Amino acid sequence: MKKSPLIIVALCAALASASAAQKPNILLILADDLGYGDVRCYNDQSKVATPHLDRLARDGMRFTDAHSPSTVCTPTRYSLMTGQMAFRVPNGGTVFQGAGGPSLIAPGRLTLPAMLKTQGYATAAVGKWHVGLTFRDEAGEPIHSGKLEEAKRIDFSRRVEGGPVDHGFETFFGTACCPTTDWIYAFIDGDRVPVPPAGPLDKSKLPKHPYADDCRPGFIAPNFPMEEVDLVFLKKSREFLEQHVRATPDKPFFLYHAAQAVHLPSFPAPQFKGKSGAGPHGDFIHQLDWVVGELMSTLEKLGVADNTLVIFTSDNGPEVDSVIHMRAEHGHDGARPWRGIKRDSWEGGHRVPFLVRWPAQVKPGTTNAQLTSLTDVMATIAAISDATLPDNAAEDSFNLLPALRGEASASIRPYLLTQAFAGARTLSIRRGPWKYLDHHGSGGNRYENHPGLKPFMLPDTAPAAPGHLYNLDTDPGETRNLYAERPELVKELKALLEHSKASGRSAPKF
Repeated sequence: MKKSPLIIVALCAALASASAAQKPNILLILADDLGYGDVRCYNDQSKVATPHLDRLARDGMRFTDAHSPSTVCTPTRYSLMTGQMAFRVPNGGTVFQGAGGPSLIAPGRLTLPAMLKTQGYATAAVGKWHVGLTFRDEAGEPIHSGKLEEAKRIDFSRRVEGGPVDHGFETFFGTACCPTTDWIYAFIDGDRVPVPPAGPLDKSKLPKHPYADDCRPGFIAPNFPMEEVDLVFLKKSREFLEQHVRATPDKPFFLYHAAQAVHLPSFPAPQFKGKSGAGPHGDFIHQLDWVVGELMSTLEKLGVADNTLVIFTSDNGPEVDSVIHMRAEHGHDGARPWRGIKRDSWEGGHRVPFLVRWPAQVKPGTTNAQLTSLTDVMATIAAISDATLPDNAAEDSFNLLPALRGEASASIRPYLLTQAFAGARTLSIRRGPWKYLDHHGSGGNRYENHPGLKPFMLPDTAPAAPGHLYNLDTDPGETRNLYAERPELVKELKALLEHSKASGRSAPKF
């Protein structure tokens, strides 16, 4: 009987050397705009079933106090790749569009994939990059504007600079920015655009989204499927896994899979439409969960699931329009139980799902309340892979390996920094239950100016205060601003924040 390709690859994996077993493969899955309350294992009132993510939690560890470094995507992705808060670098509060750049990652800055390459890992990125890169025009001049007119000037025959393959990834297939809300609708393969845009996007051919027409009138390539981008990403990730295990079964891999879902507009593929019972956005969440299941199934079929560390998380909280309409129309709250949404310094803007599966290392079905940031991924994986971090890298990254192994009962992080929509002008700091917001308002959304958000406005209990102070133990909903009542704590936390800004780091030197 002829053996299937997957069986052959699985046999290859079974013959891998003992050295590979000592260093786990790593699959890092990053969702886009997926809220804490969007996942059933975090929110038992979620109206969307997420069986594959729930299984990931049952098979591993579910962190309940994990946070994105920023409340928007580009700064978070920078921080995930470098272990450094983005506000520390020029333009660190930027959200790139179109030909936006240059890369936030400076030349010579150690990244997560570059670190793993030194430890013998094969490194691959699939999906949304959104950390900045450089296109050039016919004269060779860089284009660093997200405007439509600038996108028209791109010479797609030229190399794309500053992308994943220039920062530690050996291979990349994906998009420059948001796949379906950009001025450029085309795939990048490595450092080239093999099929460039051939004309303007015809929005009349797109699904009529009930509450978010978010597609910019950019230029689209003929092979770019607006409703099936995540299925293309899944295909490419599977191809990498299968080819890697077949060709080099004794070499560990690092695969970074950055999904399009569930960024608006909600464009689930045709086979997922109507499946969730919670509208297009619910269907998109359902599709994301299915993609996670397919990636896990691929690891199992290839025989490498037991030696693969899987991390699943999101770049920030849920988007404004998805929260407004999912609450009103389906009784689903993507931010539950927290106040705030994407762009806000309140918990809903940056407290995110964080699931870790690592057989024989992480006890199944465990819950962990460690204060955690996505910046911690770098120091943690450094410890797992036996990499040594220099003092000028991963300045805001803490090693969570003791927590993963159930060895840490005390807090690993002394405090947490978060940046909201305006970057360095909207920072917050959390120490224990105390959270200080060093700015007025939400830090992102203007509730008073948005008709859909006005119903969610809460009265400011300290309207004259220049900042906010909350005790999350007694007030997890951040409803009572204690700024005026606890001036000594405000002074202490603000001083700690300023010290961290001036010193350039929050983690100790390695």
